[in-house]
Amino acid sequence: MTKNKNSVQGLIGLERFTRFGVKTDKAEIAFFSVEPTNISVLSAANIDVKIHHLMMLLSTIPDLEILALDSCECFDSNKNHLRKRLEKEQNEAVRKLLQADYDFLDEIQIEMSTARQFMFAVRFRREKDEQIFSTLNRVDKAISEHGFAARRMSKPEIKRMLALFFGTSISGEEIPDIEGETEFNLEKQEMTVNKVRKAGGTSHADGTITKRHDCSNESKRQGKKGCYILTCIGSQKGGNR
Repeated sequence: MTKNKNSVQGLIGLERFTRFGVKTDKAEIAFFSVEPTNISVLSAANIDVKIHHLMMLLSTIPDLEILALDSCECFDSNKNHLRKRLEKEQNEAVRKLLQADYDFLDEIQIEMSTARQFMFAVRFRREKDEQIFSTLNRVDKAISEHGFAARRMSKPEIKRMLALFFGTSISGEEIPDIEGETEFNLEKQEMTVNKVRKAGGTSHADGTITKRHDCSNESKRQGKKGCYILTCIGSQKGGNR
């Protein structure tokens, strides 16, 4: 059986961040964050104007995609599960606990997920950086001319959006580029590596630090050549996300 070496990043199709957005296995995607308009305070005529502007924008840039996402993690699936459990559960004590969990999630949903975030997305497949830059400037200008307040999303903003979408963050807190970056002390590791090198040790790719020692004189007297003992004398921590 062949061992599957695909990472989670590879399975969801994300390759890396670029100057303009995110590179996937099929295209490079740039995102524009759009400031929403509260249509509840607009007249019917003004709403029609907004719809007409959006139609004109999409006719000007046919490849423009529209995204509407939760600005915080959505708990609808959790609430649906608890609701089904409540319908089937007979034990009154368990029902009270399930109802308390449901009310708690409902309260969080009201506090955290009332807002939505809206975005425009543009895909690029084989274009060079100069072409992408020119196209994004044209798209940015067209969005502004049709009455929408939008701006290019930065790398931290895209990371936050992906974290919320894939459920790795509840409120979208900032995720470091390197796993364990906040706890990793580079200066301390450099001192450790220098100390090991002075002691004759070797640092390996897997993070281990070893030192080779000769075997006893007795083994040498018996004619055994190349007899060494490899001892692990330390390790290094850290990894890429």
